[in-house]
Amino acid sequence: MKVTRVSEHIWSVKLWIIIPIHVWLVREKSGITLVDTGLAMMVKGILNAIEQLQAEPLQRIVLTHGHPDHIGGLQRILHANPVPVYAHRVEIPYIEGELPYRQGKKPVAYMQKGAVQALSEDEHGQLRSIGSLMPFNTPGHSPGHVVFYHEEDQVLLAGDLFTSRNGTLRPALFTSDIEEAVRSSSIVSKLRPARVEVCHGNPLFHAADQIEDYMSKHLKAPKIQTGGQ
Repeated sequence: MKVTRVSEHIWSVKLWIIIPIHVWLVREKSGITLVDTGLAMMVKGILNAIEQLQAEPLQRIVLTHGHPDHIGGLQRILHANPVPVYAHRVEIPYIEGELPYRQGKKPVAYMQKGAVQALSEDEHGQLRSIGSLMPFNTPGHSPGHVVFYHEEDQVLLAGDLFTSRNGTLRPALFTSDIEEAVRSSSIVSKLRPARVEVCHGNPLFHAADQIEDYMSKHLKAPKIQTGGQ
């Protein structure tokens, strides 16, 4: 596993298994926010990385969504560090096994009921900031997919909103509604982050310059498949 400093307050922890899998550590004033937990085999490396930062302990975990490669290490991390876990309220029934990610498949309970809390919303349904991160609902890859923006560092932690190849935006695999996911990518035009981190790919710089072409190409294309994980 490789730990890389992304910006002043953010580090990525990466495991390569056919494709890269990233999670992120965000240094807060009072501790560390972990964004996604990756696979179970990543837990030791994640905990070691947190210790090496010599910051305050793990304070919270936030999830971009509940697919297994993003929450596979969650239970083991919570066993060692019983901290609050947050996801979008729409995503929680899928994580708890009430609803299936793929149509025609049985639901899978990845976590017990009550283990994951809903991200806080204001009276208009807008997600409130959590620590130094501002979450934005970006459905499509999964029903309650969320990205997290660190305004001070101008870094967007995009999960599986899309992926990248050779510096170019690409749709993420296993996306349940590709057109909705592409429409959700317009958040990049709104925020114009200097750097975008994706789970399965390399970072993108000034991705907002690509969004118009990306959306035009993939909204006009036939619907790409894939069904959720």
